[in-house]
Amino acid sequence: MPIINSDFKPAWWLKNPHLQSIWGTAFKHKPEIELIPQRIELDDGDFIDVLKTKDIKNKPIVLILHGMEGSVESHYAKPLIHKLDMAGYGVYFMHFRSCSGELNRLPRGYSSNDSADIQAVIESIKVDKRRSPFAVIGFSLGGSVALKWLGEKAENADTTVGIAVSVPFRLRDAAIKLEKGFSRVYQYYLVSTCQRKYQEKEELLSSPLKVNVKELNTFYRYDDEITAPLNGFKSAEDYYEKCSSRQFLKSIRKPTLILHAKDDPFMWDHSAPREHELSKDVHLELTEQGGHVGFISGKYPWRSEYWLDQRILQWLQEQQQKLLN
Repeated sequence: MPIINSDFKPAWWLKNPHLQSIWGTAFKHKPEIELIPQRIELDDGDFIDVLKTKDIKNKPIVLILHGMEGSVESHYAKPLIHKLDMAGYGVYFMHFRSCSGELNRLPRGYSSNDSADIQAVIESIKVDKRRSPFAVIGFSLGGSVALKWLGEKAENADTTVGIAVSVPFRLRDAAIKLEKGFSRVYQYYLVSTCQRKYQEKEELLSSPLKVNVKELNTFYRYDDEITAPLNGFKSAEDYYEKCSSRQFLKSIRKPTLILHAKDDPFMWDHSAPREHELSKDVHLELTEQGGHVGFISGKYPWRSEYWLDQRILQWLQEQQQKLLN
């Protein structure tokens, strides 16, 4: 079935969607793991920084994409990398432009349009390891870009399977939702980080825009006056319409799992796609609760169980088994 009602049950002490969304950031253990840095030079003169696990030879490769203003230090990154590494996968972690700790070279940063950057990283992996990734996994905005890439490439996508978690299926919906209630806390944090990066880059580069970034305190205003023009779009509405991932789902031709909580505080209930919008290769697994990149269960706070990591690994192994049968 293209839409699956998940068996995930949140921890009884963590049913609030905001607690689900924040808990991992505050309390999830980040294991120590040795990662090898690699810089990929792009055709437009910019660069992308990736990290990879050791001893990747002959292992199926997984490429991970982080969410907005995320990095390898995001709460979901190192635990998943470690789990995949222990399970016998080689992992590449892609930083979007300006998210590796060093500002990118061009006036523009990253956006939901950057599916070409995924392809550039994959081409580098193909040269480096002489094979394409087995899986591409994206979180939040990274999931949105991954789904866009999968839809654009269809059967020619250089991967075997895809996974997307807590995706903002409609960017305009997310921009509006994040102006409401407690969700404004997430907006404040993320927009403030974007403003700071823009100001830091202004000190190094001559911006083609005449804007006071401090006044752009919502996603919509920031996207309308900075993200859209710097990435070649007429407006925020033009950017949202052309880059939202929901419209690409029907074109995906690789087995793809989308994990989404109905109470995700970054989106509305109606933001998730309907069955007729999914290709036969896309499976949307919906949970009643789970927040944004949360999905935490367990009987006790000191014994939190991170269902998301387990589900991702389980699905990857199921797909590998299908290939063997």
